[in-house]
Amino acid sequence: MPVKPATKTAMPHRAPAERTRTFEEVNLGYTPARAAFEASRCLQCQDPRCESGCPVRVPIKAFVGCVAEGRLAEAFNLIREANSLPAVCGRVCPQESQCEKECTLGGPSGLKYSPVGIGHLERFVADWARDHRFSPSPLVGEVGRGPHTNESPVDSRLHVADQARVRGLKGPKVAIVGSGPSGLTAAGRLAQRGYRVTVFEALHEPGGVLRYGIPEFRLPKSVLDDEIAELKASGVEIVCNIIIGKTLSLDQLMKEMKFKAVFIGTGAGLPRFLGVPGENLNGVYSANEFLTRINLMKAFRFPEYDTPLKIGKRVAVVGAGNTAMDAVRSALRMGAEEVHVVYRRSEKEMTAREEEFIHAKEEGVVFHWLSNPVRVVGSEAGWVTGLECQPMQLGEPDASGRARPVPDDLPTETLPVDTVVVAVGTSPNRLLTRGGALETTSWGGLVVREDTAETSRPGVYAGGDAVTGAATVILAAGAGRRAGSG
Repeated sequence: MPVKPATKTAMPHRAPAERTRTFEEVNLGYTPARAAFEASRCLQCQDPRCESGCPVRVPIKAFVGCVAEGRLAEAFNLIREANSLPAVCGRVCPQESQCEKECTLGGPSGLKYSPVGIGHLERFVADWARDHRFSPSPLVGEVGRGPHTNESPVDSRLHVADQARVRGLKGPKVAIVGSGPSGLTAAGRLAQRGYRVTVFEALHEPGGVLRYGIPEFRLPKSVLDDEIAELKASGVEIVCNIIIGKTLSLDQLMKEMKFKAVFIGTGAGLPRFLGVPGENLNGVYSANEFLTRINLMKAFRFPEYDTPLKIGKRVAVVGAGNTAMDAVRSALRMGAEEVHVVYRRSEKEMTAREEEFIHAKEEGVVFHWLSNPVRVVGSEAGWVTGLECQPMQLGEPDASGRARPVPDDLPTETLPVDTVVVAVGTSPNRLLTRGGALETTSWGGLVVREDTAETSRPGVYAGGDAVTGAATVILAAGAGRRAGSG
């Protein structure tokens, strides 16, 4: 076996002092030399276990081999056949717990080196295609392809879209409800197969949680817009400001508008709260509202955009998942002087990506482990002044497999803060399921057949967070890909 470098090639990033007051992207991406060097670390295993760890089944071995040899157009085509959102997934997916976890170099039964930087390489290839105005080779029909060196990104996408219209998609009509990762991935897969796809989005811009939930410094909106433009170029129609279940019903989609099938990818956008005294005080936000105001409604550019967001000097975020890291790091960039994460378990049990946790620590976020909020303290005027927390200790594992937090004998402590952001999870919105229109679980998730993803209503399918509850972007994309391939 050839000797390979033991350590993953580092991702260049902005220095903490530079990035904490700007929403510009933190990670700067691989250079071609770094990408080729990192790709050369791949062992090109006969049995690439990394691919089994990818929910959308990207042909990792093949595309990484192409990067090592400088065949970037071929690498992009390989990725794009499996993943409609490569630039997005390369940035936000938890590769360390999925494909990279299975890498022979660094997996549980591997060589104990750092795994190949699969996510970094996927991002590099997608960004290369974007920078070179490269459109993927067509997956339906025969249309032109290749770099459009004299065109802007928008012009390039329109060029392909014109050819898509000439080609025509003549398959059955399919409606997609929701333009988040599962909906967009299902749409892309169905369009590849010749279906006429219309995506209905409730908000005024498409992208779902990719647009309203993930900050600009992790996922620039220009990158998301470009991925969506590629889908439109393939023939996917996206209609915004339509709430299925209110503006239009499922019956109208299927009976009046003649859609042969409907895929529900509405995600899990209903926030959960703590259920503690004081939670209705001014200055308490759900992470959904907090991040939506910043990301989609551009509160970080107030007063240029008329969306003010009161932050205060001291902010506490409750939770330790990816959403919590996004919220606490956004608060810092919005001008907070102190930012705190409060979590009832230990660092070992947190669910955030390792990279986001490291970046948060570098930026000065203070972590309070084994601390459980029991009351939000407020002033007579009704504004937050503190967060009272009970010290905890870890007991036996619970249903999630993590150690259950139980109260310690120590007295409560109050953390002085002006703002509290609750990031303890979300559940599906029940707008579409009111009146028993579709069978749901006790917590509101849609019940689907495991083999087909069909709901209790024939012709209506579902996937992503609307079925599983809040999870990751790539798992939602995987559900969309399976539904679009079925």
